[in-house]
Amino acid sequence: MKNETKIFLEKIETAKSILLTAHKNLDGDALCSILALSQLIYLNYGKNCVCVYDGNIPDAFRYVTLRGRVRFFDQVDLSKPFDLAVLLDYGTVNNIGGYRNALDSAKFLVEIDHHKNDNKLGQLCLDDDTAAATACVLYNLMMDAGWKYDDKVLDLLAMGILTDTGSFKYAKDGRALRIMGDLVDKGVEIQKLLETLNNKPRKTIQTEARVVADAEFFYRNRLVIAVVDSAAYKNLDGRGENALALLGQIKGVEYIVLLKEQKENQIGVSMRSKTAPVNKFAEQLGGGGHMCAAGAVVRDSLENVKQQVIDLFKGV
Repeated sequence: MKNETKIFLEKIETAKSILLTAHKNLDGDALCSILALSQLIYLNYGKNCVCVYDGNIPDAFRYVTLRGRVRFFDQVDLSKPFDLAVLLDYGTVNNIGGYRNALDSAKFLVEIDHHKNDNKLGQLCLDDDTAAATACVLYNLMMDAGWKYDDKVLDLLAMGILTDTGSFKYAKDGRALRIMGDLVDKGVEIQKLLETLNNKPRKTIQTEARVVADAEFFYRNRLVIAVVDSAAYKNLDGRGENALALLGQIKGVEYIVLLKEQKENQIGVSMRSKTAPVNKFAEQLGGGGHMCAAGAVVRDSLENVKQQVIDLFKGV
């Protein structure tokens, strides 16, 4: 067992209160990693964790197992310091929501992540920036710790991997596939998980279809930019993965950018690519991510952010 794992287990054993959270606007990997860890701690230590989020959770995750454990941070009493706080899949400090004070006041902070981050927050960092998903890091931790698990944990880890790799389109190497193979051998039914995710509202699908139809192409069609204004954003489910995936199927397109007007002068930027790195562009907007999947939140007008993106990709 790794020394870092031993320290983490000791902190869980002695903690009377445990907080679990992740980045704002939970995606599948963040949500499922929180829930999987909460279940692992319950099964192995008999302790109930406080699980919180900020922002939105896509409607597609409504029926994810144990979904009810995660509560909006403002509906939970976070005034008393937690003995142990675990921050999962957060990327950078810019992605932390309204629960930041609870993390800062915790007696001990652990981070579990797969994003590259030069400004880590955790007193103990169980990170692997070569992993395809935080769920992969958590799987390896589970195996190293020798924790017992149940079907809920296995399903959550599998769903975290499926969603963050785009069903393995963004997998960096074969490790995520090998982990998934083990999860399937242990009883995970991939088709069942995919059916759980295929339950988006009609307005969401219609909105994403219009966004795709109105997309603009630049630089010999290598760059495509799609825009979701504030009126349409309320109908968007999560990060607009369907729109990103459809645009990525267009012949000749290498870079896909989705601009989402979350509110006035706050634009969410989601970037994807087929083979070339996009994280370097996201970093220039104050964000980050992985080589083929990255993003940022820019506080400026939709028109200005769109022009910034066009300028950033000039010459590609």
